[in-house]
Formats: sequence, structure tokens, C-alpha cells
Amino acid sequence: MPDNTLPFENYPLRPAAFAASLGTTVVVVPHPDDEALGCGGLLALLRQAGLPVAAVLVSDGTMSHPNSRLFSPEARRAVRETEFRHALTLLGIDEAEPLLLHLPDSRVPGSPAEPGFTAAASQLREFLQQHAAATVLVPWRRDPHPDHRATSQLVAAALAEMPYPPRRLEYVVWAWERAASDDVPTGADQVQGFRVNIEAAVAQKQRAIAAHRSQVAPGVFTDDAAGFLLSEEMLAHFAVPYEVFFEAVAP
Repeated sequence: MPDNTLPFENYPLRPAAFAASLGTTVVVVPHPDDEALGCGGLLALLRQAGLPVAAVLVSDGTMSHPNSRLFSPEARRAVRETEFRHALTLLGIDEAEPLLLHLPDSRVPGSPAEPGFTAAASQLREFLQQHAAATVLVPWRRDPHPDHRATSQLVAAALAEMPYPPRRLEYVVWAWERAASDDVPTGADQVQGFRVNIEAAVAQKQRAIAAHRSQVAPGVFTDDAAGFLLSEEMLAHFAVPYEVFFEAVAP
């Protein structure tokens, strides 16, 4: 069951100027909209500070409305990728072409034993090296969605092959709604949690979330009544003037 006593609001608050310390940044997202929800404010602050930002989209995003007959899987992918690009532009990220891995939504490989994992990790590593990333933003390793956890594993595999890997910050998306007690960090994780003040970027973040029209009411794929839409309760978590991150504690 979800944990209603999440400690996020008690984490220390870092100022907006923290963004300027991160250098060139690559954000890795499992689905279109995770970039806006999980770290849209920080991404906007990075661009406000003049830092380069590039993005990686891991899945094809087609399974939010799998029963749509008006929109084929290819059409759904095109809609969601267009929304993704629009949201990035609203956050100021329109110089670097994003890397689109096109892995299957809801079935992102999470281990080397699964088809596509090794190739995707290699593409991620090459992209990080191409952009000389100083920081990578990735979902929290136990964010309660299988694609988010798999994305974390893909990034971990990519970083393991780099002699000087970038700084890794982990953001939360579904932990706000679905986290069980063992989904949040423990001492064994050796990470510290903190918040970043995004007050100066809240409006940009909200516009980027709204750009994902297929995921917010009334939606786009309206012939799939059982399809996914972000609830008002879920959206409320991302209207606050801070974002939550985890980072490994320095040895």
C-alpha cells in the first residue's frame, strides 16, 4: 500500500542557484511527460542559468491508451513524441536533438538478460559522452513503475562503462502516489534526499506538463475510455514550488 507519511516535504531545501552547479546535463525519462513532472523546474532553471541540456526518451509511450482504434500504435507514438518535443521547447531545451530509444512502453528492459538492454545502455553511454554530460537526471531507482526502475538500471549500466561518469541525480514521479515503505530510501541506499527551490520556474513547468495534452483531461485519445490520464490529485504534487531528488552520499 502507498505510504502516506513520505518525508519529502521535510528534506533540506536548496536554492535555485543550485542548478548552476550541475554543468551540462542530460535528462533520461521513461515516458513523455516524466521530464516535466519529475524535474521540469530544474530543467528550466538549468536553461535560465545558460547551461546546455539534452534529453533521452526511453519508451515509445504507446501504452497509455492501448485500446484506441482511432490512433494506431505508430500514431500514438507520433503524438506523444510531438508533445515531448513541445514540452522540451517550453522548458528552453530546443538546441540539442533528443535521443529516442523507442523501447516498448510498459516493457522497458531492466537487465542484461532482456532483449534490447545492452544496446540501449550502449546508446545511452554514447549520448552522455557525446554531450560531455557533467550531470545525468534519472528516475529514482525504486520509483514505483516498472519502466522507471528499468530506466534506472539502463542508466546505471551506461555509467558503469564510463571511466569518469557524470553526477547522478534521481527524481521522483510515481513515488508521490504509490510509494510503499520499501520504495523510499533507506540507509542501505546511501543516498541523501533534498529539495530544489523551483519557484522561479513553476509557471514554465506547468506549461510543459500541459503540453502533454494526451495525458491530461480531456485528452487526445478519447476513444479509449480505460486509457490513462493524470489525475488532479497526481498533478497537485507537481504544482508545489520545489522538486525532490536523491544523490549518492560521497564516500
